[in-house]
Amino acid sequence: MRVTSTTSPAQPTHQAERPILPETGFVRQKLLLRFVPFSKSTLWRRVNAGVFPAPVRLSVGITAWRAEDVRRWIAEQN
Repeated sequence: MRVTSTTSPAQPTHQAERPILPETGFVRQKLLLRFVPFSKSTLWRRVNAGVFPAPVRLSVGITAWRAEDVRRWIAEQN
């Protein structure tokens, strides 16, 4: 006897989700690079040149950007 399921097949757990830039809070570099059109090296060049918002040091080894600053920079580019 063969048993068949009436439920739909399970969705893959590793679907590519579109990242969302938070309204407030902090964004780490890995997530930030998904929203800006340049590489990690260019990001730091622009930060050092003062043309991209500087990050905030949250603790030893933890650096992040304020989401508000990144959103403002993106809006100014349009």
